[in-house]
Amino acid sequence: MSTQSEEQKNRWGTTGVAIPAGVLIGMGVGFLIDNIPAGIFLGLGGGFLVMLIGELILQFKRSSPL
Repeated sequence: MSTQSEEQKNRWGTTGVAIPAGVLIGMGVGFLIDNIPAGIFLGLGGGFLVMLIGELILQFKRSSPL
């Protein structure tokens, strides 16, 4: 049985969607500019950045006294 709490699993599920979304958006941009690998890498980096920001926001919400 997993040692992760349900809240932690939900957090990863929520912010983990940012990576595939970034890749798909980057792929679309890559098709538009005729440079698919560059679009995929930019989308992947953007997805990781959005995931990091989302995790930080959720962590601050969880630790706030309100």
